[in-house]
Amino acid sequence: MLHRVTELHCIMPIANAPSVMTNGILSHEQAAKLAHRSVAMAEIQDRRDKVHVPGGLRLHQYANLYFHARNPMMFKRKDQAGSLCVLRVSREVLELDRVVLADQNASSDYVRFLSPAQIRFIDFDLVFADDWRHPDDKIAYYRHKASMCAEVLVPNAIPPGLIVGAYVVNQQAEQALLAAGFDRAVQINAHLFFK
Repeated sequence: MLHRVTELHCIMPIANAPSVMTNGILSHEQAAKLAHRSVAMAEIQDRRDKVHVPGGLRLHQYANLYFHARNPMMFKRKDQAGSLCVLRVSREVLELDRVVLADQNASSDYVRFLSPAQIRFIDFDLVFADDWRHPDDKIAYYRHKASMCAEVLVPNAIPPGLIVGAYVVNQQAEQALLAAGFDRAVQINAHLFFK
């Protein structure tokens, strides 16, 4: 299963690039201490604020990554694509201490929290699907939508050294990201941004 996971993703405003290159990808709690822009939805953050990972930390104490950024979260923010980037994070992040996997959105009612050794329990056919709609089956729709947002949860912060590159929607976004001081490989991938 791990062979399908070549990298992890973090949806991020381009404006945060200077901070990320210095401080890494921070947990919600750590990021709150710095000036930054957020793509998070308030109602989802309120829900996440109530979640405690069994045997671990509160959800807002983890920096979170997606297995695949072309997901319902990105779809909600597709109109902002020109101001966003998707940071590409080395899968070595799975080897950090106390990392937890969520087999779907970590604030979902039916989420299973797993160790990296249990990655086989994540349904990557769902995670990497292009579409989560199931017009004739509402339960399949909700399950698939949540599964596409499967997460890797890293306590406190992901070091900048594990960021290997970024995707952007177009050339203008690429120029903006480079101008913000991002010094890793940047690739244009409009499909990832639903364009």
